[in-house]
Amino acid sequence: MAGYDLHTHSTYSDGVTTIEENVAAAAALGLEGIGITDHDTTAPFAVARAAAAAAGIEAVLGTEFSAEEAGISVHVLGYWVDPAHPPLAEELDRLRDERTDRARRIVARFQALGIPVSFDRVVALAGAAPIGRPHVAAAVVELGAAADLREVFDRYLADGGPAYVEKHAVAPERAVELLVAAGGVAVLAHPGLYGDRSGASGLPVAVVERMVAAGLAGIEAHHPDHTEEQRQHFAAVAAELDLVVTAGSDHHGRGAEDRLGRATTAREQVEALRGWRVD
Repeated sequence: MAGYDLHTHSTYSDGVTTIEENVAAAAALGLEGIGITDHDTTAPFAVARAAAAAAGIEAVLGTEFSAEEAGISVHVLGYWVDPAHPPLAEELDRLRDERTDRARRIVARFQALGIPVSFDRVVALAGAAPIGRPHVAAAVVELGAAADLREVFDRYLADGGPAYVEKHAVAPERAVELLVAAGGVAVLAHPGLYGDRSGASGLPVAVVERMVAAGLAGIEAHHPDHTEEQRQHFAAVAAELDLVVTAGSDHHGRGAEDRLGRATTAREQVEALRGWRVD
């Protein structure tokens, strides 16, 4: 299997597999490279670089940056960023602090609903990773209050759900600006998963256009959770706006269907992205 899986997660954020395991899986599949895109962190870069060098594949180092549009979370993949760039590093630190505060408030919502989630248990489940909603959801499942993580999100944690807590985040175009200023290349992650997911809807094209004005380079049109209609729609949006179309598994390691390599980007598209880099 050639190509690159440009969207993966590990135990550095909300994945259940390590960076080393992800790199080994990519190499075993015959992939040319793997995107390192944990949420709001550049912490795994050194580990990923060493693991990829040993495995003989390329590590496309990046992060999945959390932004927000009209109360809806919007994620931007930033590749080849400089982790020491002060404005980006400061914003990522702030986002991680916000994640912890938000998790506390979500735990309090669950407790008010009669589900005795412990914040200490959430912290333990997160380990060294930035605390996120999946860690709270895992604690809820442990208590037997839901069958699995999907049920927790569907019943409680989806936008507007009884345990949902809004988070403070920058606008999508500001996320693009920060990533580009740090020497990176910005790609809109899974645009069909925002807002109304019916049909080809998702993130409005007007928002994408604002992101393009800020330096957006690509759209992850081929995401495993997109419908075929959404794939076609966002590939067409990318073509209209002269953007690179990418694909990634969004691997978290949760179950047989959530497997690394189930969506890949051809080398030509990776090189097109690389061409957006500004020294």
